[in-house]
Amino acid sequence: MARYVDAIDLPIPVETAFDFLADFSRTVEWDPGVVDARRLTDGPIGAGSRFGVTVSFLGQTLPFEYAIEAYERPSRLVLVGESDAVRSRDEITFVARPGGTRVTYEAAIELAGLRRLADPLVGALFQITGRLAVRGLRERFARG
Repeated sequence: MARYVDAIDLPIPVETAFDFLADFSRTVEWDPGVVDARRLTDGPIGAGSRFGVTVSFLGQTLPFEYAIEAYERPSRLVLVGESDAVRSRDEITFVARPGGTRVTYEAAIELAGLRRLADPLVGALFQITGRLAVRGLRERFARG
């Protein structure tokens, strides 16, 4: 299993940060590895909301279906994503700070079946992809 953990300070209120990241259809706005993202459920976003997210990883395009597993506004969000080859779990926590919000993003991916043999390589690449996503999030809010 590959893991990535990072923290970022965003210059926005904690509720705004939570609402933005809870809408996983917006990942395409900040994660350069995401090529498409959309909501699959109607109504307000909350526990059980689902999203279709297509990522580019290791030269492949992988469609994921993500669901919000935990929705504790404005402090904690957990999303679980699945594709044919990979299971992903993203836990995001939010803490109000002077001038904004500290967001801690912890992501883990697990390969299915024999693909697990590639875990060491995937783990190294996942670190790079995670750093790029966090940089994209920082840049997204620097733009306003």
